[in-house]
Amino acid sequence: MGKTHTITLIPGDGIGPEVTDAVVRILEVTGVQFAWERFAAGAGAFEKHGEYIPKELIASIERNRVALKGPVTTPVGGGFPSINVTLRKKFELYANFRPIKNLPGLDTRYPGVDLIIIRENTEGEYVGLEHEVVPGVVESLKVITEKGSTRIAKFAFEYAAKHGRRNIHAIHKANIMKMSDGLFLRCARDVSKGYPDITYGEHIIDNTCMQLVMNPYQYDTLLLENLYGDIVSDLCAAFVGGLGLVPGANLGAEAAIFEAVHGSAPDIAGKDVANPTALLLSSVLMLWHLGESGAAERVQTAVEKVYTEKKTLTRDVGGRAGTREFADAVIAALG
Repeated sequence: MGKTHTITLIPGDGIGPEVTDAVVRILEVTGVQFAWERFAAGAGAFEKHGEYIPKELIASIERNRVALKGPVTTPVGGGFPSINVTLRKKFELYANFRPIKNLPGLDTRYPGVDLIIIRENTEGEYVGLEHEVVPGVVESLKVITEKGSTRIAKFAFEYAAKHGRRNIHAIHKANIMKMSDGLFLRCARDVSKGYPDITYGEHIIDNTCMQLVMNPYQYDTLLLENLYGDIVSDLCAAFVGGLGLVPGANLGAEAAIFEAVHGSAPDIAGKDVANPTALLLSSVLMLWHLGESGAAERVQTAVEKVYTEKKTLTRDVGGRAGTREFADAVIAALG
């Protein structure tokens, strides 16, 4: 019997518990041994524990160093801070990794897309430094550091070199934000010099969005600051069918959190209609991270088989199956 992996599990809210349960069921038939430490976060955790992120959850991630997380609702314009951002900052999960690739059998406007989005995950506008200067005037600070920019650039180039990616574009607005985005670019340029086999380029963020919509195939790996990466990664998800089909990973030197990147969709919670694909593919990234390459490949193949056959797809991708039925089909495809 192989090693047992103890994983911190955050089901989230809305459709989170449903898609999380589906993914756990699938993972537990892969032959990999898991022990799950389950914790609430967000409003549900506050009701039970008086904390949005319980101390026990933090201790679990510190201990296990790997977490699988469903969607957690973030209030808009008020309320508690984003659970996602808080956890990323707490554990220095500086690299947000999101592969954008079509699933077989699913028709989209952009077939054959294969993009890697690498986003700096702890700096920029998301440091949360905001204050009211005078009534009616609010100042929000964007923080870019040499350390953070160099670190994410090295991550991008190391990934590209290891996986045979052919080029990297650093995305910026240094024509306007000459100091902050300028620093980000200087760090990316310096790192690029150590990887002569990888073609390095730079594009302005607004032009990049236009270029992506016109021809996403011109890009391979995109290296972005926090806010730009947040926006562009969602834009690129549309190429392959939407956020419900795209995995996400938050990676640092001491911990990793794998999560679905879509919302909690409270309007369909509890109706057995949610698509667990995004969290399932995120769990595939987790399997790779854990060194369980065989299981990762088997789950990926099983998902692709279900999509190719088109018999048990959920409603958001043109099928009639429910969450549980989709999970059952993936389990059957695992053999």
